[in-house]
Amino acid sequence: MQENSTSFSIKNWSDDDKPREKLINKGKSVLSDAELIAILIGSGNRNESAVELSKRILASVNNNLNELGKLSIKQLMQFKGIGEAKAVTIAAALEVGRRRRGENAVKITKISSSKDGFELLQPIIGELPHEEFWIVYVNNSNKVIHRAQLSKGGITGTLVDVRLVLRQALELGAVGLILAHNHPSGGLNPSSADKQITTKLKKAAEALDIRVLDHLIITQMNYFSFADENIL
Repeated sequence: MQENSTSFSIKNWSDDDKPREKLINKGKSVLSDAELIAILIGSGNRNESAVELSKRILASVNNNLNELGKLSIKQLMQFKGIGEAKAVTIAAALEVGRRRRGENAVKITKISSSKDGFELLQPIIGELPHEEFWIVYVNNSNKVIHRAQLSKGGITGTLVDVRLVLRQALELGAVGLILAHNHPSGGLNPSSADKQITTKLKKAAEALDIRVLDHLIITQMNYFSFADENIL
């Protein structure tokens, strides 16, 4: 039994198979997600190496790092071999990655396409477990003047304060609006409520010579653009 347990130790692997040595010798980009997580946790359990344990953890979230980032410390500790310290390390590393992407989004100062809108807002709302509705205000050069959360929770017409949106647009000197909200379910199809809100804001904005340029539905990995689909 002792011999079998020892064979699972990363120390007994060849240097090419050890995640730390592999990163040092070949670079971080060649490592799999499981190998990177194995470096974070350092060791597995009596029956699994760190890499095998990492693969099992990833398999539980369909090998999706965004989903892994949503797991609580308690949920991570359900895996044999993951104590509080290792769970905290995993959670902290994934949060650093999320914030890093957020910093890249801040650099987007001009919206030239629906993809720019997605890159700007996905780090903010793409991974939330609840829906949020945001407005991006732009000037006549499509430069971002301001972005603001309009509502939090389920999206219904009653939650959209058109007067607040337009008052803020006038105060900012904005001539264009980009609407955006997330779908925690991962679905990209717009609901009837999504379409109604778009129409409501578009008609009200037109009276003040302010254009609704797009409405984006954002998920973890993708987005739906009303403008791109010609239904704005």
